[in-house]
Amino acid sequence: MIVANLANKQEYYGIHPELDKALDFLTPEFLEQAPTEKQLLDGENLFVTKYHLETIPFDETFFESHKKYLDIQVVTEGMERVDIAHPDSLTLTESKGDFYGYTGQAEQSVILRPGNFLVVFPGDAHRLRIPMKQPGEAFTRVVFKIKVSD
Repeated sequence: MIVANLANKQEYYGIHPELDKALDFLTPEFLEQAPTEKQLLDGENLFVTKYHLETIPFDETFFESHKKYLDIQVVTEGMERVDIAHPDSLTLTESKGDFYGYTGQAEQSVILRPGNFLVVFPGDAHRLRIPMKQPGEAFTRVVFKIKVSD
């Protein structure tokens, strides 16, 4: 997991070639204009989608992870809490394609605000849409999906 400020994104170049390409898109202009439909940036190796969401009751949240893709999560408006745990510490409840759903306890929590980003690797299960104060808090998130394995 990486939690960083957009102003420091250059520190994370060189980890993976597709991550480098995604970091190039982490600009205020691109994030503002990101599409709400899946947009391929490098075929299925790198794509992006913007979501306008609301937080949900905590008991409706769940962990998810992926084995083929890592995610870059960028909140551009509002705030969102994200819980992180290693999948081995959770109970698998669903598996479909590259989506793995889990229940269990968080090992860490991150607050995403405009100006920072979160990179979750395949070993990072993440629980999204957690309210800061109460369910129904609006926020906008841009998600980059980066293929790291077949």
